[in-house]
Amino acid sequence: MLYIKMKKLKILSNDMIAKDVYEMVLKGDFNLRPGQFINIKVSDYDVPFLRRPISVADVFEDQLTIIYKVVGKGTEILSKKEVGEELDCLLNLGNGYDLNIESKNIVLVGGGVGVPPLLYLAKELKKLGKNLTIVLGFNSKEDIFLEEEFSKYGNVFITTTDGTYGTKGLVTTILDKLEFDYYMTCGPEKMLLAILKSYPTNGQLSFEERMGCGFGACMGCSCKTLTGYKRICVEGPVMKSEEVIYE
Repeated sequence: MLYIKMKKLKILSNDMIAKDVYEMVLKGDFNLRPGQFINIKVSDYDVPFLRRPISVADVFEDQLTIIYKVVGKGTEILSKKEVGEELDCLLNLGNGYDLNIESKNIVLVGGGVGVPPLLYLAKELKKLGKNLTIVLGFNSKEDIFLEEEFSKYGNVFITTTDGTYGTKGLVTTILDKLEFDYYMTCGPEKMLLAILKSYPTNGQLSFEERMGCGFGACMGCSCKTLTGYKRICVEGPVMKSEEVIYE
């Protein structure tokens, strides 16, 4: 059963942490699982009309952290919000990652703005005694964020497309050299497809998708699976690798 909350959340901080990337901390009462997201109304006016779905990077007591990249009008407005302002948010969206897995050695793979939700995931998996390896992919050195935070939970490998930091190449450049029992990933579609082709089983993929409503009403973010089309915002954004069909 879909259980959605609408709340006004107060902004505690909103700072740039990498090129065009911001970290915002919100205050409120939260009960979110790793992989779930919130849907933010960024303006009181008609433009932009749609809310902006943002993944949850961390939850600590009465604070929630989101990390977003300025890519359009909505996120530009969000980046200019000030401490003390309140945001109208829909909470508890999506199904999140399934942490009930037997595998001990897990690799987390993130690309770009797909990196943030893996931080909360890493924290929760570490509590369960899992051995973690983290592979993060970015375009360039100036785009990198959260490396130090992830290092608290496991060995971190960084790849950059232009080779200005870490290993030059894609996340699969590192992934293909590692030994692991299970993988959990979030990032752009091309990255997910590349991983899925090489590792069609024993994994979970979190999809990035444009969403109209964020709670399943518009059917605009559907993904083809073995059991039919599923909505990324409701049955996803996290899906088991075995069920996903990419064409």
